[in-house]
Amino acid sequence: MAKKLYRSRTDRKIWGVCGGLAKYFDIDPTIIRVIAVASIFCGTLGIWIYIIMAIVVPIES
Repeated sequence: MAKKLYRSRTDRKIWGVCGGLAKYFDIDPTIIRVIAVASIFCGTLGIWIYIIMAIVVPIES
């Protein structure tokens, strides 16, 4: 069975993107959130990637 990327319904703070990435890569969601916040402070590209993923990646059923 192939792994699929979904936004998390249960492990979410804003849109569930970081929780979904953490489930996909099987790591702690806090690590993904720290990386996301660091990328936001490094420039606006992190914000755009997060927004695009929130729109494109479907919510888990």
